[in-house]
Amino acid sequence: MNEHTHTHVDENGNVHTHTHHHSHEQTKAVLNRLSRAQGHLDAVRKMVERGEDCSQVLVQLSAVISALNGTGRAILKDHISHCIVDAVEAGDQEAIQSLNDAIDRFMR
Repeated sequence: MNEHTHTHVDENGNVHTHTHHHSHEQTKAVLNRLSRAQGHLDAVRKMVERGEDCSQVLVQLSAVISALNGTGRAILKDHISHCIVDAVEAGDQEAIQSLNDAIDRFMR
């Protein structure tokens, strides 16, 4: 479990500092997904090193990208279900803005 300390100002101008305990249900599944994507990417690299057909390399690279996007979605869902629910309950606008910024970067 990870802890992150946040300081935020509520709607009345009061400053609050608190710690969120980031416990994600999907951590093991996410790590497994990342390991599989890494292995697949290593295989794509070997295809390039062997000079295999570019079309096949692109198909396999597309599969890696898809796997990473799926992993990102799993992380996002887990984060919303736990951290963001806690942040909303605590009035932590900084955590919500941080999520919005991460979504913008992820969706590029």
